[in-house]
Amino acid sequence: MTMVFKNTNQLEESMDSTYDRKAEVKAFDDSKAGVKGLVESGLTKIPRMFHSGRLDIIETSVSDSKFGIPIIDLQNIHSYPALHSEVIGKVRSACHDWGFFQVINHGIPISVLDEMIDGIRRFHEQDTKVRKEFYSRDIKKKVSYYSNYNLYHDNPANWRDTFGFVVAPDPPKPEEISSVCRDIVIEYSKKIRDLGFTIFELLSEALGLNPSYLKEFNCGEGLFILGHYYPTCPEPGLTMGTTKHTDSNFMTLLLQDQIGGLQVLHQNQWVNVPPLHGALVVNIGDLLQVKYSGIIFVKF
Repeated sequence: MTMVFKNTNQLEESMDSTYDRKAEVKAFDDSKAGVKGLVESGLTKIPRMFHSGRLDIIETSVSDSKFGIPIIDLQNIHSYPALHSEVIGKVRSACHDWGFFQVINHGIPISVLDEMIDGIRRFHEQDTKVRKEFYSRDIKKKVSYYSNYNLYHDNPANWRDTFGFVVAPDPPKPEEISSVCRDIVIEYSKKIRDLGFTIFELLSEALGLNPSYLKEFNCGEGLFILGHYYPTCPEPGLTMGTTKHTDSNFMTLLLQDQIGGLQVLHQNQWVNVPPLHGALVVNIGDLLQVKYSGIIFVKF
């Protein structure tokens, strides 16, 4: 299908009642080319569906330790009881004060993390015709490529594309994953799941529970991986790659590239999370906060 978007000033819609967002969204979705496809078309004005309005982002100084995301070293935590207890305390404090923390020396080789980022980038930067073969909004599919999960409902849309995988409890067949990233996705999936169980053990102990509690509660049975891609935007002041939100699941492990861009809301201020090579960001999701807020007093 040919897209209706034009790469001239005619793309910029006037703010009146004639604007048809539904038609604009449908044309974009039917193209199956994502945001990357818009960039590849050479447009200089982004579609109105991506306009975020006035962006009020207050950044704090990363040198201010009061507003630094906690960094927790997991090295040797199972070898030294005193160190293990210290880490439990740090996890408890991070969950209470932030709901976020970064982990280092977590057991996943940096080479695996780097290759995972490269693999996702390779998928998004391959020929449009190849990407289109994976494009789908069928939530039953184990592997899919799309732009904005709630494209037809969220306003504005985010300037990003996503390649996603359902990893557990029923992983996809290897041949269902794009060959440009198949091997690393499979390897990364196994390692990130193991790390997830380790962090669930730490969270359980931070809650004063048996280390296996959250695992036995089946918190780790569901796992999916989302590989977001944020193409260069011709009008970056008008849109965002990810608008403010919370994550509904129990826990998210986030792998940032070295460009960064992640911010978290802390004490009514948006705080930068500087990318730390080899680190993973842990985000305590809504479900975990709601279920255990009375025990660990996790902040919303």
